[in-house]
Amino acid sequence: MAKYSNVVRFRVKQDCGAELETAFRDCPLFDGMLGQSLIKTDQRQYCAIGFWDSEDALVSARPAMIAFLDSIRDLLEEISPELGVTDALSGPVIVEN
Repeated sequence: MAKYSNVVRFRVKQDCGAELETAFRDCPLFDGMLGQSLIKTDQRQYCAIGFWDSEDALVSARPAMIAFLDSIRDLLEEISPELGVTDALSGPVIVEN
C-alpha cells in the first residue's frame, strides 16, 4: 500500500500536449516513488499523481522533481499569478483499494 501521495495540476500550451506526454513517459521514477500516473482532464489540462513509500521519500525527491519540472516548464501555461504553472498538493494515503 502506498503511504504518501502527491498530486500536481497543470495546463499545457497549445500544441504541446504530445511533447508533455512523451516527457512523462520517458521520466524514470524518482527514488522512493512507487509509481505515477498522468491523467488528461481536459483538452489541455493534466493531473500527475505520484505514490511514495513515505513523506520523507517525497521530500527527498523534491529537487529532482523540480529539475524535471524545469525541463518541461516551457510547455506549461500559467494557471494564475498566485500558483504559477503548477497547483500541487500532497498528503498521506488514507484509503487504497
